[in-house]
Amino acid sequence: MDNDLPEYPFAQPAALEPPPQWSELRAGCPVASVRLASGDQALLLTRYADVRQVLSDPRFTRQLDADGAARVTAQESGGVFGAEQSSMTPTGEAHQRWRRLVGRWFTVKRMTAMEPRIAAMAERLISDFGPGPVDLVKAFAFPLPVWVICDMLGVPDSDRDRFAYWSDTMLSLTRYGQAEIDASQLEFGEYLWAHIEATRANPGDDLISDLVTNDELSTLELLGTAQGLLIAGHETTANMIGKMVAMLLADRSRWERVLGDRALVRTAVEEALRFDANPGFGMPRYITEDIEVSGVKLAAGTTVINSMAAANRDESAFEHADDMDLARRPNPHLAFGAGPHSCIGQALARTEMQVALTALLDRLPGLRLDGPAEELPRREGLIVGGLERVMVRW
Repeated sequence: MDNDLPEYPFAQPAALEPPPQWSELRAGCPVASVRLASGDQALLLTRYADVRQVLSDPRFTRQLDADGAARVTAQESGGVFGAEQSSMTPTGEAHQRWRRLVGRWFTVKRMTAMEPRIAAMAERLISDFGPGPVDLVKAFAFPLPVWVICDMLGVPDSDRDRFAYWSDTMLSLTRYGQAEIDASQLEFGEYLWAHIEATRANPGDDLISDLVTNDELSTLELLGTAQGLLIAGHETTANMIGKMVAMLLADRSRWERVLGDRALVRTAVEEALRFDANPGFGMPRYITEDIEVSGVKLAAGTTVINSMAAANRDESAFEHADDMDLARRPNPHLAFGAGPHSCIGQALARTEMQVALTALLDRLPGLRLDGPAEELPRREGLIVGGLERVMVRW
């Protein structure tokens, strides 16, 4: 192991500021060797074109259980990038079949139909705010997407605190020990297994019922689907809602601009996704064939980390990339990845973020951060980036 390699993920100056290494590497070392939390070595890509190239190549997947693949986390299980999760994740043609089955529940048309119900829930959550200051993450950004994904899957959102804990253990880089992760994942698996079996006996009008009734996925694939959607369906979006509001309030002229022109809600959401300086780990890929990226040969057997967030600050792809332009068009950011493994729930995430922002603008136009943006506490030790709290007043 080369102890002189930089440790990845990089430290940030503050929760809303990007690591200086992003721009340094894009300029001088776009294919950089880094050391992961496991101690293993990987290559980090930071340029837009390179990240898009690798993510769009169907030959390279998230199957990181291959011999010689770098371990992402400090724990042997590897969490969402580990061998157990990989065994429940379809690949190749099976993955495309899975996307067709599950993707019909995440179409733009379906999300548009869901929007009034999501808006009603957002209004209800805001109505339950106390006199302030309020933690926007706990009171709003977390419960909204949890309610939505639980409704879609047919599981009770009253169990959301358990889902959050189970998800965090699956997303741990360094936060949890292996024994705690193992116990948590056993509970998570047993919970979902019982739900799937109950759904077989009494199906309803939800995604899991649809998959069970059609009987096109194995039980193991069903379990992986339910687990993956519960994690991705609330963890990333909940984090992103909190970060989006914090970005807009950190320079309150941004909030005022969207407040005065609601046509900017859609583009402001996209720009928040692009501008996010606290996205977490990125997307790893295991290279199965030799390829060339930025003039560098990547040998088969190499693990590559694609930093979508660093790529989203690439001046060659985005004019004034380090400025938050709330009217930016076009905005081909990579926050949801690219290619055959791009985020299947991106239409849902966009809808939730747009609805959340609109509801806050309508109900709390005087919203402000309760303290300096520089002091916002980051979520540490997890694969996904986020803020532990966003205290606000109005």
